[in-house]
Amino acid sequence: MIPKSTRLIVLIAAAIVMTPWLSVSTRAEIPAVATDVTESAPIPPDKIPKGINDAINAPDRPAADKALDAGRKPDQIMAFYEIKPGMKVADIFAGGGYMTELIARVVGPTGKVYSQNGPFPPQFQKIGDAWGERLKEPALKNVIAVSKAYDAHDLLPVEPGTLDAVIIHLNYHDMVGFKLNRENVNQAVFKALRPGGVYGIVDHSAKPGTGDSETTTLHRIDEQFLIKDVEKTGFKLMAASKALRHPEDDRTWNVFKKRGETDRFMLKFVKAPRMAATDSMRSPR
Repeated sequence: MIPKSTRLIVLIAAAIVMTPWLSVSTRAEIPAVATDVTESAPIPPDKIPKGINDAINAPDRPAADKALDAGRKPDQIMAFYEIKPGMKVADIFAGGGYMTELIARVVGPTGKVYSQNGPFPPQFQKIGDAWGERLKEPALKNVIAVSKAYDAHDLLPVEPGTLDAVIIHLNYHDMVGFKLNRENVNQAVFKALRPGGVYGIVDHSAKPGTGDSETTTLHRIDEQFLIKDVEKTGFKLMAASKALRHPEDDRTWNVFKKRGETDRFMLKFVKAPRMAATDSMRSPR
């Protein structure tokens, strides 16, 4: 469990800014990981900011993206992470750019988005081509493409402490499964975020206790494993949402079998002020 001292750090940061052996009936609620953070309920539709709804419903947004919205619930994601106009946000492991485009439309012309992908292997080059074509669209003029390997020392081309948020949507398990340098990624994110900045991660949940064993088979990851992995860098879990939970999912099948129907966790980590101060003191001057 997260110690009480950590809860204090989490509260300070806040001021600045899925179990399978049970029967279906008793799985009505998939318990969150054993932390002091309680999952919040989905945000009511009338509480979703107008700017987020406008971005999602934009007439020039790709129909293929809109077809994914019912399962992915981007309104809940954008609102939970409090993405707003004018923010500077990075989209790590952006893939084809579904999330990049949404963020770009929400932050608007006064904001900026850093859309990062590593080198695309031949079998995934079509995704890379789609990403490149998407970034040519007028609505994404505020996006800077970042084509760098995950072990690059300058992964995010920003000044330290200048990003408001960094998002990894459904791809942290891939970083683990493909044995990419996620430690370097987490350190780069920590350095780039401002004090109190948000590191948001959404992923497909695996059965508790499976760790990283299903990242390349079922494309799922154990929530507790991920939390510990991220917190090693200095982040602290501040909040979690149950908006993407699917208690009917027994978490034994490949996520591509029924897209949009997996049990997913949505976690909000924070760069706590005390940790940020320590990071600053250690940085070369």
